Amino acid sequence: MVQDVVELNITAFLNLMVILVPFLLITAVFSRITILELNLPPKNARAVEGDQVKLQLELVIRPDSFEIRDSNFGRIRFLPRNSVQTDWNSFTNLLVEIKTRFPDEKNITLLIDKQVSYKTIIAAMDRVSSAEIVNVSELEVVELFPNISMGDAPPLNGESTRQSDSTVEQGQEQ
Repeated sequence: MVQDVVELNITAFLNLMVILVPFLLITAVFSRITILELNLPPKNARAVEGDQVKLQLELVIRPDSFEIRDSNFGRIRFLPRNSVQTDWNSFTNLLVEIKTRFPDEKNITLLIDKQVSYKTIIAAMDRVSSAEIVNVSELEVVELFPNISMGDAPPLNGESTRQSDSTVEQGQEQ
């Protein structure tokens, strides 16, 4: 009994690989993921270096406004906005102005209201970390505040913590 030797035909498989490998390499470039390192806000409310009070820049993001403030001295600027349109130019110009006054500062804390959309948070983080400035005829990217910390926005003056108090009371009744 003589057995015939059968050769393995891998031509179809090689044709598939010739098409599949370049396709996967091309799509890998478009699915790039950016990782942004976030820090927790400092424990103490005031950071003092010698006799000088250090800038602790905060951006409070609400659905209807941006509030840029220093945690030591209070509000720097209030920028009204709505869900449809945001004046990013005045926002960026203000941050660039603050950066020119405090060139060594790299930290900012974003205090975010729970009703703010994810898209707005990401746009604010991009604008806070760097800015594009037209210098003569060139577009220059300037680093602003790349060290971003995040937290919850404080309640407005008219708001109270009744909702959290009522949930605690409901939990105690059960």
